[in-house]
Amino acid sequence: MGTLVGHVAPGLGFLLIGLWHLFNHIKLHVLHPNSYIAPPWFPTLKPTKYNELILIMIGSMASVAMELFIGPERHQPLDHDGTIPTNHLHNFEHSFISLTFFAYSFLSILLDRAEIPNKTVTQHGMTQLMGAVAFAQQLLLFHLHSADHMGPEGQYHLLLQLVILVSLVTSLMGIGLPKSFLVSFVRSLSILFQGVWLMVMGFMLWTPSLISKGCFMHYEEGHHVVRCSGEESLHRAKSLVNLQFSWFFIAIAIFGVSLYLVLAKVYGQKVEYFSLGFNEEDKDEDLESQKKNQLEIRKSKSFVEMGKVDLGPIDIER
Repeated sequence: MGTLVGHVAPGLGFLLIGLWHLFNHIKLHVLHPNSYIAPPWFPTLKPTKYNELILIMIGSMASVAMELFIGPERHQPLDHDGTIPTNHLHNFEHSFISLTFFAYSFLSILLDRAEIPNKTVTQHGMTQLMGAVAFAQQLLLFHLHSADHMGPEGQYHLLLQLVILVSLVTSLMGIGLPKSFLVSFVRSLSILFQGVWLMVMGFMLWTPSLISKGCFMHYEEGHHVVRCSGEESLHRAKSLVNLQFSWFFIAIAIFGVSLYLVLAKVYGQKVEYFSLGFNEEDKDEDLESQKKNQLEIRKSKSFVEMGKVDLGPIDIER
């Protein structure tokens, strides 16, 4: 993962999943505001309804293969004596993150296909729990990362952990609050933000022309890291990272709200409401039925009155 492609590829995956969830959660909430329940993943029609989960599994396995077998020079991560060399520790850390997301996707499919009691509630809660486990694993391994924590790369990873924490907390909240649209909305935005920030890291740390002034790329322990020439350059580089994060934080918040407004306008006209009012056709039908009822009442009254008039003399004669 310590390369441009190693950050951009998984970042693109998180970005697409975040967009997919954000779009579907907004659409579902706009169409069904009163009966909205947030699904942990969204089924598709063709070729199978598990496309989202299968793509996560494929991406996770590709990431593991890249980290452990394709990326290393000898195409295997172990040393000659079968131990893990120091320069491959971060490869195993990234692989365990990918394996956890693979487990989340695989178990989500099993939960959907299994016959379990109270399936809707149990499946939702267990799937959300596995998603939370995946984010917890990701947060733990990035926090205890064996890679550099001192330079600009460490600052990028520190801010990434804040976004992962939001994904973790909202996933746990989603277990108890399945009807909360805002919980799902924030979780989707945080997943999208993870993807954007990973891609930014890839370009800013492994593109020499984009490295902060006074800093440079240096080859250490089997991979390149960004080092700064002095304390002032390091402080400047970290401050620029904070400014980048702040800019993307605002931009993604604006994007999320704007997308909601657009989709609310597009799908808002298709909402099916259950109300006590009547449309114009119903009013016309009701008016006609009321007229018919009035005519029938008048006929019955006239018949009764006629009967009274006819029966009066008869009673008197008796």
